[in-house]
Amino acid sequence: MDVVELLIRIVRTETPASLLARLGDRRASPRRAASSARGDLARLFAEALENTPSTPSEALRLAGSSRISAFCYGTLPALWPQLVAYGLYRWENNIRMASVLGFVGAGGLGQMLYMSLSLFQEAQAATVILAMLLMVLAVDALSGWMRMRWVRA
Repeated sequence: MDVVELLIRIVRTETPASLLARLGDRRASPRRAASSARGDLARLFAEALENTPSTPSEALRLAGSSRISAFCYGTLPALWPQLVAYGLYRWENNIRMASVLGFVGAGGLGQMLYMSLSLFQEAQAATVILAMLLMVLAVDALSGWMRMRWVRA
């Protein structure tokens, strides 16, 4: 077993499918969602690193550079767009998932929305929905700007 695979198995405690199966359970929490996202990102980053061509870093190593500088100047420039894209994708997913988890009892805006809807406070529910929409739009705009700036593929 490879060291990277071992680390991924240690970090990844739960799959998104098992998290969704637990949504009705009170033990579903943002921490569990974060551990799932961490595991997914670890797997995606490891696969991206594994599929990155090693030719530039090998050339730098043969020219006499250290391993760290060969990684920073040979591997990382080819790997950076994928890392940014994966990180932004999971960030957007977690923002959207937070409202669902809150709706089933994990707290946050989703819980506020649930309480407002259950107490028939339409004005407060509309405000919470508007806040969620604005937050998702802000995250999308920021990630779009970051993709335009850093991910040139």
